[in-house]
Amino acid sequence: MSKAAAEDIGSATAESVKSFVSGGFGGVCAVLVGHPFDLTKTRLQTAGSGTYTGALDVVKKTVAKDGITGMYRGMVPPLLGVTPIFAVSFWAYDTSKLLIFALTPKRTSESLSVVELATAGFLSAIPSTIVTAPVERAKVLLQVQGQGGSEHKYKGVVDVIRHLYKEGGIRSIYRGSVATIARDGPGSAAYFAAYEVTKKALTPAGSSPSELNLGAVIFAGGMAGVAMWSLAIPPDVIKSRIQSAPTGTYSGFMDCARKTIAADGVAALWKGFAPAMARAFPANAATFLGVEASRKLLNSFF
Repeated sequence: MSKAAAEDIGSATAESVKSFVSGGFGGVCAVLVGHPFDLTKTRLQTAGSGTYTGALDVVKKTVAKDGITGMYRGMVPPLLGVTPIFAVSFWAYDTSKLLIFALTPKRTSESLSVVELATAGFLSAIPSTIVTAPVERAKVLLQVQGQGGSEHKYKGVVDVIRHLYKEGGIRSIYRGSVATIARDGPGSAAYFAAYEVTKKALTPAGSSPSELNLGAVIFAGGMAGVAMWSLAIPPDVIKSRIQSAPTGTYSGFMDCARKTIAADGVAALWKGFAPAMARAFPANAATFLGVEASRKLLNSFF
């Protein structure tokens, strides 16, 4: 192997490591900011008709019963899982962009089109689902326990995983994987494309998007979150119901969609929209702020 080839491989490896680490740091920022909103969304999506009058009612009843810490119930699974989820997602996104460049050697533009950015975003959801699905399963079960007077069955994330494995093995732990991809594929396509497009729109003529100030990064990240959750709520509702329901309730994604619509109408597919959108901007602004800040720090080292 030539020296130049070895240097190229080393450089590509370094960039992959940076993508992985900065994505993980951004994920931690997202959880710390967004978890109370996420808990509210999940409880609205999974509760029986009439349990809550809306998002504020969820907050009021949760705090009254469990205190303010109740709004952070189920945070351990995403906090532990989101680091690898976002790490894999941002690594896969950057890798997918490189793949698109490799597959289009005769391209006339050095930058990717919006469609190509969205494609890279969609592809990033596939490997991240390996981590996302079990984390979401544990998180949802912890978030909904105690709801409507139900028993507190699980003591924590390890206890959830132990129960699920005993109940149905790996298949039980990964229940809802199809719904997760249905949510995260289109959602990630919108997410990354919106971030890149917004950054480009905010970049002054003659400057680079990498030189954007803190406010612009925060705004672009927030808009990415809004774009994602504008598409993701219906499959997210189905995912939450599949992952929280007793074994045998639904035979799959379409069965859950049919039964949900039959029982509660089409509007049920949009339950949790308000808290999801309230969370979308601040949580994802924090995500990309964490990603960009940690990436700059890593760039200063190697």
